[in-house]
Amino acid sequence: MKLSVMQENLARGLQVVSHAVSAKSTLPVLNNVLLRTEEGGLKLTATNLEIGMTYWVACKIDVGGALTVPARLLTDIVTGLPPSERVDLELLPQDTLHIKAGRFETRVKGIDAEEFPAIPSAGERPTTRILQRILRQALSEVEFAAASDEARPILTGVLAKFEGNQLTLAAADNYRIAVKTIQTLDAVEDTSIVIPARSLRELGRVLTDTDDEVKVVLSPSRNQILFHLEGLDLVSRLIDGQFPNYQQVLPKTHTTTATVDRDHLLKAVRLASFIASSSANIVKLHVGKDEGAGITVSAAADTGDNRSEVEATVEGDGTTIAFNARYLLDVLANVNVAEFQLELNGPLSPGVFRPVGDSQYVHVVMPVKTTS
Repeated sequence: MKLSVMQENLARGLQVVSHAVSAKSTLPVLNNVLLRTEEGGLKLTATNLEIGMTYWVACKIDVGGALTVPARLLTDIVTGLPPSERVDLELLPQDTLHIKAGRFETRVKGIDAEEFPAIPSAGERPTTRILQRILRQALSEVEFAAASDEARPILTGVLAKFEGNQLTLAAADNYRIAVKTIQTLDAVEDTSIVIPARSLRELGRVLTDTDDEVKVVLSPSRNQILFHLEGLDLVSRLIDGQFPNYQQVLPKTHTTTATVDRDHLLKAVRLASFIASSSANIVKLHVGKDEGAGITVSAAADTGDNRSEVEATVEGDGTTIAFNARYLLDVLANVNVAEFQLELNGPLSPGVFRPVGDSQYVHVVMPVKTTS
């Protein structure tokens, strides 16, 4: 293998695929990135066996070939080279990669490419297509609600339910549920799968806020899903199991509705969380029933207390409800809308957050029981 590539193009590709490199693998080759010349370009591939990422970089190829080298080391070396510099890569004997850019020269020991796991390609017919900006927004509003605790593996994933021209994404842990429905460009047969939230988090990193398409390919064996963008493939394993019926948990009625500015409520909750963090992380919302009463956000701990008044349009009964501050901050920070509508049904029932003007998203947060 012998080729030339621009430093900024190679650095960008390495930074993208490095997110798929295994951090704790006992298999040395999984700490590496695969470099392979293919179809007139340089193909970079990394995987942790749950997620695999492939990125194509334009280059001038003199001799084809392949090698795997430590991903972090190669990324550090390439990003440390002068920008806009031509980088020459050459495979030397004993699986050694020679890197040269101007007056800079490095040799890195690698592992034979044959030891690298095979990663599926986007050769199959797409299951459907989705606009990148639509999918990007949906992922940002849902995936953070998935569980991080591996005790219930199914909850570390995001349910993807395809129905005709609609895709519903749902994530939940024991304390919250986030659901978003978006439109796809192609109608597909009704099907449901569970995708690891970590995979969707990496997909969100590379999606753009444009009308470019992302092609979605579900493997015939239904154990993998592939997302194809221009110059990039991301493939993920799927999680086996039955996702909980979240619709049973969504409240059907409410006695209090409050429409509030998202930024104002976010700022009040964030200030209260500084006090709450030194105790049980509890923040209380008092929704006044009198006209103009709005929402009072408060927190108290041994270190002090905090209280903020937030203007809101309130309908129905007044109520006081307590939440874990983290869950409030997550939904308020990740759903970028002007206003939220809060639907409450007393201090012991879940709180429902709906973006004003977006009927396709709902977020439910379980309350915290307090002594008062």
